This record gives sequence, C-alpha cells and structure tokens, in this order.
Amino acid sequence: MAASSTLSLVHLTQPPRTPSSGPPPLLVLLHGVGSNESDLIGLAPYLDGRFFIISARAPVELGPGMYGWFHVMLDPVTPVINPDEAERSRLILLQFINEATQAYGSDPHRVYLLGFSQGAIMSLSIALTRPDTLAGVVGMSGRILPEVLPRVAPPDAMRGLPVLIVHGTEDPVLPIQHGRAARDLLSALPVSLTYREYPIGHYVSEESLAEVAAWLRDRLDEPPWTERLARATPGTT
Repeated sequence: MAASSTLSLVHLTQPPRTPSSGPPPLLVLLHGVGSNESDLIGLAPYLDGRFFIISARAPVELGPGMYGWFHVMLDPVTPVINPDEAERSRLILLQFINEATQAYGSDPHRVYLLGFSQGAIMSLSIALTRPDTLAGVVGMSGRILPEVLPRVAPPDAMRGLPVLIVHGTEDPVLPIQHGRAARDLLSALPVSLTYREYPIGHYVSEESLAEVAAWLRDRLDEPPWTERLARATPGTT
C-alpha cells in the first residue's frame, strides 16, 4: 500500500469493502506520537466495510519514520506540549478533512475521526472546536488539551455529537485520570457521550477495538446527528 502525498497530509487509503449506492462515509485514523500512517491502517479490516478509510501522517517530523502532531514532554500528571504546533496541526487537519472529502468523493455529512493517544487528542480538539465538520469522534487513550478550551464551540453547535472515549485503567503514558477528566468535561456539554474503561495499558486491545467497531457501525446505521438536530429544531426544515 503506497502512501499518497497529494493532499495536505501524507496518508494511506482503504476503499470501502462494502459497495453503496451513494458517497461512502469517511473515517480518518490519527496515530500517536512517534508513529506514522502505517500504524492504525491495520485496524481497517476490523472496522465497518462501508467506510472509506484514511490513515493520516502527522505533520511534525520527530525522527526517521516518526511523526507527531506536536512536540511533547511526557509527564503522567501534566504533559508539556508545544501549543503552537498543536494549533497548526489542528488547522492542517481541518484542511485535510475537507480536501480528502472532495478528493475521494466521500459523504461530507458522514466524516468520522478515530484517534489513538496524541491522535485522540487531535480528534477531540476538532470535535470541540469544529463539531460541524464531524459525524462522530472516537478518542482512544487520549486527553483534552487545556489549550483548546478557549476555542470550544458554543454548546448548541455540538448538541447530540456522538463521542466515544476509551481508556485503559493501567495506562502508564496517559494515566486514567486523563480519560476521566475528558469524560467529566464532555459530560457537561450536550454531546452524546459513551465512555468505556478497560483494564489495559497504552494500547488497543481486542475488547476495546470491538467496542469501537460496534459503536461506529451503530452510528452508520442511524441518521447523522446534524440531521437529527435539524429535525428537532423548529424553523430549520
């Protein structure tokens, strides 16, 4: 599988395995720090075959074959990040999502993000600041950056946005308090939150992957949250 560099981010693609009559939903996979686009594409066979799947390479080069969304000094309590890089990556990712939707003919109303670790951080940053661009988001073993909170969209703009948070109780890299803090913050917002903990470390287990796959499948089987919101809001139809 050859990487494409025609868009803002280098990426790998997996076309839908299940044909559909209309534009396919788009699932963008975002890897963690020190990895690359080859990391999460291996999840594709376990995810719903209706998706057009893209695994994106983060823009910050950390070493040979190693990339990140921003530089970070890992600390179990408070990791120290480069906030300017994080913001640049957020903007690049928004541009990439728009480019990919057009380039691959996917459904712009069914764009999902699935991120692991730093990729989960970016997924949640997009969800909180630009919920209108997404149909749903999965954050695995990540956290919410305090730096992104001033840019959070108004509550009404994210009412009903599906969010799945998965975190390991034995995670030594981003300990469980980060997952629980994300849960608490999101619980105070009008998103549709599902939160799961597993007795695992900083990795994707068979059980957590099954949870993610089932959650994504269920989202595809229902109308997009924006469509449901429009139906429920007087004067929008």
